[in-house]
Amino acid sequence: MIKKVEDFEKYIVVAGFKNVKIEDVDDFFRIVRKRVEGAYVQFFDARLIAGWEHLYFATLNALNAFKNKQNISNSLAVEALLFASAQRQIKKAVELLGIKPESSQVAVLIIAETQQKATATLDIISKMIPGERDDSVLELANEKLEGVKRLFNISDLELKAKLKREGLEKEALIDLVIEHAALLATQR
Repeated sequence: MIKKVEDFEKYIVVAGFKNVKIEDVDDFFRIVRKRVEGAYVQFFDARLIAGWEHLYFATLNALNAFKNKQNISNSLAVEALLFASAQRQIKKAVELLGIKPESSQVAVLIIAETQQKATATLDIISKMIPGERDDSVLELANEKLEGVKRLFNISDLELKAKLKREGLEKEALIDLVIEHAALLATQR
């Protein structure tokens, strides 16, 4: 998924990878920082990502936080991680949604000034990640439901109240995740 955010003149890319094996996460990050310039990149354990919308709206919140000078971190990518995890502490956000050696499904978020830079960065990342490109890992699959509800402290009662009609439980949960993440802005 690639989208232009007109208000900020930025392009956002969200992509997924499966069968990933990163034994030394710190070393992997060092290599990424050396090879990627002119774009923000953040990696997430995709097992708790509630669709591409989850990361897209976390990024919008991060962009707004920087615009309004309410950011917690000095990095747009880290700020997006904070909003995606609905946390105020970077360490806690990394523990919850950051990648670890056991993360086999990874979501990648790229924020760039131009579409060309965004797609070029995705090409670089795609060659670096030891796994296969597969955006289906971003989807809110049944096996993710309980973990996502637990991460965002969403009760069955809250989910039922948000539900517009039967069969749209996943959509309601995605909406609630986005709402919970956005509430972080009110706590600053």
